[in-house]
Amino acid sequence: MVRDYCRQFNMAGLMAGFDSVLTEAEKSQSGYLDYTLSLFSTEAHHREEKKLERQLKAAGLPISHNLDTYDHGFQNGLEKARFSQLRELNWLDRIFNIVLMGPSGTGKSFLAAGLCFDAVRQGYRAYFRTMEQIITTLKMKDFTRSEMADYKRLAKAQLIVIDDIMLFPIEKQQAVNFFNFINRQFEKTAFIITTNKSPKEWAKLLDDEVLATALPDRLLFHCEVINLEGKSYRMKNRKTIFKEINE
Repeated sequence: MVRDYCRQFNMAGLMAGFDSVLTEAEKSQSGYLDYTLSLFSTEAHHREEKKLERQLKAAGLPISHNLDTYDHGFQNGLEKARFSQLRELNWLDRIFNIVLMGPSGTGKSFLAAGLCFDAVRQGYRAYFRTMEQIITTLKMKDFTRSEMADYKRLAKAQLIVIDDIMLFPIEKQQAVNFFNFINRQFEKTAFIITTNKSPKEWAKLLDDEVLATALPDRLLFHCEVINLEGKSYRMKNRKTIFKEINE
């Protein structure tokens, strides 16, 4: 009977955890109120887990995104104290942007994805997208439901990571669409930008003097630029398919 009501009211968490809650209540001889609270708590916990799963899926994070595994032994110029401050996300509440700049392999994307992951876990609407994905969404949103749905998510975001901004030249109309999007989100959404080029170099890829000035103006206002340096972490920790041979 209880499970029938659980199905009727869509309480999957309570249905799955009912037996364990009942057993624990019998062992501890819980009162009616404590028992009822345990039942509701089980359902609430289940719903929070499912909500987090949905948010993480929508966030579009790469495989490596947990900063708890960050290798502080890797020297890329980011001090541990600043790393910890970034993870506190105080800058996000202030709608501050973060630009992670440096050569390939210095941890830009991993750090950006990790901060996005932290934000999602703390309840923020946060998304990780490459610039190519952003450009595609802006181009196709009026033609496909999936891209329109993603555009609406991004429009309501509190944090958007744009990975590898200006990695390749983009067409004039794409550049205009991208600027308009950034301009609409200006001072409403915090951005994390990863790039291996300085904002001055973006001008060559945009091939438009006005956009080349206006875009950095929006992104670098209320912004912390973090320069990462050093050799590639991937190359330094490159794996081999061959077993080591002791000579």
